[in-house]
Amino acid sequence: DLAQQAKEKLNKGEETNKDTFGKSECGKIRTMDLKFNNSRKYISITVPSKTQTMSPHIKSIDDIVVLGINLSRFNKLTQFFICVAGVFVFYLIYGYLQELIFSVEGFKPYGWYLTLVQFAFYSIFGLIELQLIQDKRRRIPGKTYMIIAFLTVGTMGLSNTSLGYLNYPTQVIFKCCKLIPVMLGGVFIQGKRYNVADVSAAVCMSLGLIWFTLADSTIAPNFNLTGVILISLALCADAVIGNVQEKAMKLHNASNSEMVLYSYSIGFVYILLGLTCTSGLGPAVTFCSKNLMRTYGYAFLFSLTGYFGISFVLALIKNFGALLAVTVTTGRKAMTIVLSFIFFAKPFTFQYIWSGLLVVLGIFLNVYSKNMDKIKLPSIYDLINKTVEVKKSRTLAQTV
Repeated sequence: DLAQQAKEKLNKGEETNKDTFGKSECGKIRTMDLKFNNSRKYISITVPSKTQTMSPHIKSIDDIVVLGINLSRFNKLTQFFICVAGVFVFYLIYGYLQELIFSVEGFKPYGWYLTLVQFAFYSIFGLIELQLIQDKRRRIPGKTYMIIAFLTVGTMGLSNTSLGYLNYPTQVIFKCCKLIPVMLGGVFIQGKRYNVADVSAAVCMSLGLIWFTLADSTIAPNFNLTGVILISLALCADAVIGNVQEKAMKLHNASNSEMVLYSYSIGFVYILLGLTCTSGLGPAVTFCSKNLMRTYGYAFLFSLTGYFGISFVLALIKNFGALLAVTVTTGRKAMTIVLSFIFFAKPFTFQYIWSGLLVVLGIFLNVYSKNMDKIKLPSIYDLINKTVEVKKSRTLAQTV
């Protein structure tokens, strides 16, 4: 009995020890939990709004600011008329001044120097605009800017120089046909396949260009095949530069002012080195110093109107889409050709009109191929049905 009582006491002691040990362990765990809960840091995750997720260069997704004017306070119709007026006014003045500069006697050999001055003004305008935004960091790598600057030099330099050999309307007609080198590059470089509308557009543009050029060669006294080669090379560079610029700006989230500043300033260095190496800088500076207002004055206004014009084009694209923007700019180019014949004496033939209409048809087919879901043209079957219905209604009216 004594032995059993002793065992029971030992068992009770062990149980009490286990209970006290368990209680102490639970107490420790509870105190650790309290300490952990007290020291725990809570992280709050907030979803940013649309304006916060946008580029720092754009204040609001609905804000459309052109030349410091916020167009968002106007209704859509007023915004459209302001953008169209800006495109027509600035680009018509731009085209007039460009032809006016080359009408100065003795200036035609200095197209590259005009491009140098234009690049200098564009760099200054881009620097001023860049100072007005908050984020002034360069986002696109320097190597990319060197490629973009080279293509920009090719586009604008060759285009300006071609005016020394071509009539201004011929140059504008060639500029309308950027689709041709784009399609050729897509076929031979990327192996793309195009639909019937795209091919028809390219054929119409090509035939219109050939017809316009043949008409120009027969009646223009100063026609030179060199101008055709120069403007064709400018078109090829222009077809490439748009894709490179768009890819770089989307990839690195860069602003328009940054793109303008660095691409044109680097391009300025390219042209300056080229003119210095070819000894073309000295004669151009000497000639322009004798005609300051008619060269540098016109070049300043020429650059300023071009810089302002592109701002309204970008606003038009952002607010109303590329389809309407292409329609407006095509109308502007047609008006530029008409004003060129009005303000500057040059020979005229009706072949200009027919070939120009053929190019316009090609532009329409190009726009239609990109916006088939928005533009629905009636099929041949629908047209036949409509004509049959009209004939039936006429016969019924006659019988009644």
